[in-house]
Amino acid sequence: MKRIALLGSTGSIGVNVLEVVRQFPDKYRIASMAAGRNIARLKEQVLEFQPEIVSVMDENGARQLRESLPAQFHDKIVHGTGGNQEVASFSGCDVTVSAIVGAAGLLPTLAAIRAGKPVGLANKETLVMAGKIVMAEARRNGVALLPVDSEHSAIFQALEAGHREDVAKIILTASGGPFRKKRKEELKAVTREQALNHPNWAMGPKITIDSATLMNKGLEVIEARWLFDMTVDDIEVVVHPQSVVHSLVEYQDGSVMAQLGIPDMRIPIAYALSYPKRLPLQLSPLKLSQCSNLEFYAPDYECFPALGLAFSAIRSGGVAPAVLNGANEVAVAAFLAGRIRFLEIAETVADTLERVHEGSEDSLEDILAADARARKVAEERIATLSCN
Repeated sequence: MKRIALLGSTGSIGVNVLEVVRQFPDKYRIASMAAGRNIARLKEQVLEFQPEIVSVMDENGARQLRESLPAQFHDKIVHGTGGNQEVASFSGCDVTVSAIVGAAGLLPTLAAIRAGKPVGLANKETLVMAGKIVMAEARRNGVALLPVDSEHSAIFQALEAGHREDVAKIILTASGGPFRKKRKEELKAVTREQALNHPNWAMGPKITIDSATLMNKGLEVIEARWLFDMTVDDIEVVVHPQSVVHSLVEYQDGSVMAQLGIPDMRIPIAYALSYPKRLPLQLSPLKLSQCSNLEFYAPDYECFPALGLAFSAIRSGGVAPAVLNGANEVAVAAFLAGRIRFLEIAETVADTLERVHEGSEDSLEDILAADARARKVAEERIATLSCN
């Protein structure tokens, strides 16, 4: 029985983790869980999975959860960043799944690593913001980071086909989102509802918007750089609208290994939980006879500048990736709230990168300070746009 600490239990990844646990109750148990503001869903999860400790975003959420649950759970409820770190590093768990969206996942994931817990990593921002620090902590504590994102799981699996020294490059696939065939002029008028209408995946609103701008793929490039110890020049992105080939590894002899599957997050989640074994998931199999038209083409960096900004940020190093991420989180939230237009998301990130750059990638304090500064600068820019 493997006991799981689940960060982000009410989000799309967290819900799928719980689906896997339901299917294999003899193999997995939820020992602790953390969520944000979806108290109604969290209440249902707590009653079903009976965790030993639960964290919510803030004190008000903790009060609401206590009021909605029987008294037996009241002393188990904590909140905030400290509460999330308690959940992540809980002594009664064997593995931590980090599925909190955004920068909020960094400190809890570090807490799990420092407690010696293997991490199923779905929170890409952890490595985007502080990849050098996180990977050093993982090595120091002898902790495995097992990728949960479908693309990084695919690379992880394809790397098992050969030796690391023989790898020429890794190739991340991108669905291209709902606007992959649009010209830049057309993107000026896209709506929130259009951007949230992803053709292949069911995700939360923030990640769905990131997919529409291709920032999600940019963040995955940075994550892959650290997770697989690759230089940015050895990472390629190709648009693959069908989301059947989840990513590829090219070896120096010209061989290319790919992982294929239906677009269902339960597959990479289950592999991270069961590695090196595989679970008999009750999913519809991929039928190659129905995959006669698999497309691959280069991304349009002019229409989707967010991807280029991510490549530039990792090349710049220092705190630039943290600035990129912080500004993007603020800009996406503003777009979802109707305060800025779609193309202004990347414009806000680019402007913030030009204005915030002080700090070292070796200092967690500098990274967190750069994140805070980036958010302030991005919000100031958005306020001026909102007034126009």
